[in-house]
Amino acid sequence: MINIQLKWTATAALMTCAVLAVAPANAQKKYDPGASDTEIKIGQTMPFSGPASAYATIGKAEAAYFRMINDQGGINGRKINLIAYDDGYNPAKTVEQTRKLMESDGVLLMFGSLGTAPNAAVQKYLNDNKVPQLFTTTGATRFSDPVNFPWTMSVVPNYQTEGRIYGLYIVANYPDAKVGILYQNDDFGKDYIIGLKQGLGAKAASMIVAEASYEPTDPTVDSQIVRLKTVGADLLYNISTPKFAAQAIRKIAELSWKPVHILTNVSSSVGGVMKPAGFEASQGIISVNFLKDPGDPIWDNDPGMMKWRAFMDKYYPAGDKNSSFNTTGYGIAQLLERVLRNCDDNLTRVNVMKQATSMNDVRVDLSLPGIVINTSPTDYRVIKQLQMMRFKGERWDGFGPIITDDYSG
Repeated sequence: MINIQLKWTATAALMTCAVLAVAPANAQKKYDPGASDTEIKIGQTMPFSGPASAYATIGKAEAAYFRMINDQGGINGRKINLIAYDDGYNPAKTVEQTRKLMESDGVLLMFGSLGTAPNAAVQKYLNDNKVPQLFTTTGATRFSDPVNFPWTMSVVPNYQTEGRIYGLYIVANYPDAKVGILYQNDDFGKDYIIGLKQGLGAKAASMIVAEASYEPTDPTVDSQIVRLKTVGADLLYNISTPKFAAQAIRKIAELSWKPVHILTNVSSSVGGVMKPAGFEASQGIISVNFLKDPGDPIWDNDPGMMKWRAFMDKYYPAGDKNSSFNTTGYGIAQLLERVLRNCDDNLTRVNVMKQATSMNDVRVDLSLPGIVINTSPTDYRVIKQLQMMRFKGERWDGFGPIITDDYSG
């Protein structure tokens, strides 16, 4: 009896040791819906059709990036399952598709969904459910507001940041300009105007002579361009999405109007805007950038650009190598990869946001030299540094220093 008891005790001790040895490894793994030992489900809405479909290639480049990552073994051994639905740039459709991704597909987070109005339509829903609305492709300030929307984080430059930089540039270089504004009638357009006025400062009221808005469903912006020319504007501040940006450039040329033309970064794609508008008509247009231009030969031997081109050849051969939309999609996906790798085995929604809001001096392959990414729990802006550029020939030409927006008003 004594021997039996001793044998049982020894066996129990060994079993206990084995359990203790395994327990810490298991305890380290934490999952929320959409994550497991083998998979990370990510949701996305994208305008694969509709008035903003020129942006669809961003989503296609992101999907291609994750196919590459999966071929390389995934992230910490887990394959990325990116589920992307077409919302046609229609907020009502965005709501429908986002609910499907959350309630039927069971994704861990929403990633890279595009558009100001579409993302605004689901922002409260995702925040109420404490689901990361991560790296939205819109720079409206409401998507970089940790106080009111702690689960939402944009990735592109804040529209007000970009607008302030334009305002400062105008005051320094065109102090007597008569500014006409073309803008989309939503938060996208209005944020850019707020930033411009902040940059112009006390001169805003006297310099801005007219504002002309358009709706995303409008067929053209021809009448708005005619109006801005008629009122005597000699500097055009063009806040439009690619389809309308190209229309505006063509109409300006047709009218033989020669304003200083400032075009927002979101519509600066050579392949998606400048080429369709016509290179001759696009000469001299001014914008800003934070990524290397794939059409600029200065980057031909750059390691990051060479890596991107090899990626495009293998994983997205149908994609336009002259389109900055495809460099944008690659960069955003690379940033999410970094966040998820830093999550390690703690794939909870809380930890995803923790990693996304604690980036320090992060560089991605295609960032311009000198541009780094820093975020914090009180500063959700990912890109706060930009460089001016001017369109010459068939490409953009960067000029001036890297400008950092440190506005705190």
